[in-house]
Amino acid sequence: MYALLRKFALALGCLPLAALTAHAQGNDFPVKPITIIVGYPAGGGPDIGARMLGEKLAARLHQSVIVENRPGVSGMMGASAVARAPADGYTLLFAPNTFLIAPHVLSKGTNVNLDVLNDFVPVVAPSKGAMMMVAHPSLGVKNARELVALLKKQPGLAYATPGSGSPMHIAGELFKKSAGVDMLHVPYKGVAPAIADVLGGHVKITYASIGVVAQHIAAGRLVALGMAEKERSPLMPELPTLAEQGYPNTATGAWYGVFAPKGTPPAVVEKLNQEFNTVLRQPDTAAKLKQQWEVPLGGSSEDLARMARAEYESYGRIVKEFNISAD
Repeated sequence: MYALLRKFALALGCLPLAALTAHAQGNDFPVKPITIIVGYPAGGGPDIGARMLGEKLAARLHQSVIVENRPGVSGMMGASAVARAPADGYTLLFAPNTFLIAPHVLSKGTNVNLDVLNDFVPVVAPSKGAMMMVAHPSLGVKNARELVALLKKQPGLAYATPGSGSPMHIAGELFKKSAGVDMLHVPYKGVAPAIADVLGGHVKITYASIGVVAQHIAAGRLVALGMAEKERSPLMPELPTLAEQGYPNTATGAWYGVFAPKGTPPAVVEKLNQEFNTVLRQPDTAAKLKQQWEVPLGGSSEDLARMARAEYESYGRIVKEFNISAD
């Protein structure tokens, strides 16, 4: 028995100190409150999602989870705060995938010099929504094909977005190219004024996340023309994608990711990933996300890393091709 214990002790002694430390950090984590930073104002989609998941994560970890709003520069102020935070897993970023567009469209100096792929460690992608094209009923079209037929006769119809360089702007440019039509981009200062003008019929077309426009579609105030996604959304399965209607390469996607500062110990990242995934598998989590027009996603940190890199590179090509920049 003594000989076996001695061999075990020697084997432990051969393990790198960093590996032992990381393992200990993973086992002990967390020992104090966790802060989730959201780069957008309170009350919006990212804030609501972060608070709901933070509350459930706190119950799992038996530690407080605090959501802190750091709005500004297309969400990059919050991202910058996380990048500068200690790499210990106690400060996390909750961000929509627009996080991956901002560096491409913001002018030099305004993106706080972040490398979004290398300054962060992916933790998990909690959920996804859906981007869709909608129109005012007075336009008289019921799907994307009818819109294209109209645009062939009346080129230059305007479409509203929350701003230049937004995912909605990118979606519009992709559709124009795929359908071979001309539309006039009208940028607004945010989602609310853009939707308000479309509801008022001042601009007839817009792109929006499903949660923003679902109630207006149900009430007949807007008409859903197609999903700007790779596949139909389970949130509105009857609505075909733009690609299904004959307009490929028009998908943009809408999802959220959780990121930690670069250098966060792998064991801590794995612990966070496991706990988030456990929360996402709870039936009431799915129910709450559905109320926000989101569906659980989850998966490994590597899954999020692949998604992030693919979208970052894709958006970079699109922004360059269409010469898109932020307001």
